[in-house]
Order: sequence, then C-alpha cells, then structure tokens
Amino acid sequence: MDQCGNHPFKLYTNPNAFKLMIEVKNLHKSFGNTEVLKGISTLFEKGKTNLIIGQSGSGKTVFIKCLLGLYNYEDGVISYDGKVFSELSEDQKRDLRSDIGMVFQGSALFDSMTIAENVMFPLKMFSNQSMSEMKDRVDFVLKRVDLIDAHDKMPSEASGGMQKRVAIARAIVNNPKYLFCDEPNSGLDPKTAIIIDNLIKEITEEYDITTVINSHDMNSVMEIGEKIVFLKNGLKAWEGSKETIFKTDNEVVTDFVYSSELMKKVRQMYIEEEQ
Repeated sequence: MDQCGNHPFKLYTNPNAFKLMIEVKNLHKSFGNTEVLKGISTLFEKGKTNLIIGQSGSGKTVFIKCLLGLYNYEDGVISYDGKVFSELSEDQKRDLRSDIGMVFQGSALFDSMTIAENVMFPLKMFSNQSMSEMKDRVDFVLKRVDLIDAHDKMPSEASGGMQKRVAIARAIVNNPKYLFCDEPNSGLDPKTAIIIDNLIKEITEEYDITTVINSHDMNSVMEIGEKIVFLKNGLKAWEGSKETIFKTDNEVVTDFVYSSELMKKVRQMYIEEEQ
C-alpha cells in the first residue's frame, strides 16, 4: 500500500464491480527461474460457469492453485468479494476456505467411507452443526444431485457418473460461495459428461455461486462456457464465451479448439448460419 493507504492495484473500477466475485490482477508465479504465470488479469463472475482452458503446460493448474491459496505468488492481486487474499489474516483465510467447494479430478472420495459419510465430511470439518442437522443437509444435497437411495453405498459400488455426483454433493454441502472444479468430466462417457456439465451449471445458477472450471473438454466449452479464459504459455491469450469462441479469428484459439476435423466442421456450420 502507498502512504495514503491505497492498494497499488485498484480493484472493481467498472460499473458492474460489486456483481463480480473473484478478480485477478497481473498475476505472476514462478518456480525457480521458470515463470509459469506471466501477468494474468481476469474476472470470474457470480452465477456463471467460468472455464479455464488451454493445452497441457499452459499454466491452468498452477493458476487454479493460486486462486485457492495453495501457491504463493510473486506479484499481482487475487480478491474475493473485494477482499485481497494476501492481506487476510490466517483466521480470515480459513473462513474464506469454508466458503469454497472443490470437485477434484477423479472425484477423490474416501474409499473407507460411505457416500453419506463422504458428503458429511466437510460439515464435520467446517461447521458446528448437530448430527441431526448434518444428516438433514446430506439428505438435501444428495437429493439435489439425484442420489436419493445411495447413502449407504461405498464409492467402489458407484459408477463413474455417480461418483462425480457425490463429489458435487460434497462440494456444495457447506453452501459455498465459490465452486472450483478440476477436470470434472475426466473418465466419463460423452453422455454422462454432458449430464455432469449441466448439473454444475444448474447448481451454479440456482445457488448464485461463482464457479471456476479447469477443463480441456470442448464439449464442456460449447455446453456451459458462459465465460472462457484461454491460457497459453502462462499468458491469457483470449477471453470470451461459448458464443464468441466460434467467431474469433485468434489463431492461437482456433488452432487449439479446432484441432479436429469435426470441430472445424462445427465452426464452419456456425459461421454459415450467422451469415
């Protein structure tokens, strides 16, 4: 801060500022002499599915881990609801983390716990609810993800799609303000992947959550990409939505998105319809 108490990065300067939940300004992150993130700035909006896409090695995972506070960074600002993360006390950071839900790649369920126990785990960690209250909340979120009679099953008895639903239920059980999903469709067949995509989108809109999804699945981009941030070599190479990604002439984006003949045909059909 300067002598007047002002932060060097002025946050929320646009008229829609207080509708925005997560803001990133000029984020830099290095490992040794290797700079991985090279000055990324973007906004992740409340009530929208925000996708981070890019090739392997583009910096997606490091970016997500910086947002979650798992990595320290050399320069830049990350703010949640106008609160600069690096300026929070440890207690404030813990409170913030209790407002974050996470869907891990591969679901990351505890094998020795039932589905109900897996979903209840964050409540035991972050809430002071009674066992009766926790059971009611578990019942509610399992019903919301269409798993009404799955409480006593073990993860090994659940299909891949069911495990993803359990992971989503666990992520929202604490009624989070922010939801982070790391490759939520990995290992799923295309039909199930679309169902999971739409479930995440529905929950995002229903509970007005700020959802950030790390993905390389182009079906997800086309299905739920309300906000898309494309990273390449640690830089934000492009930003837009599922509507504008078909129209962009940015070669970096088109080379990535339309690497298959099928996607090239989809883009051509879209352009012809718009003409």
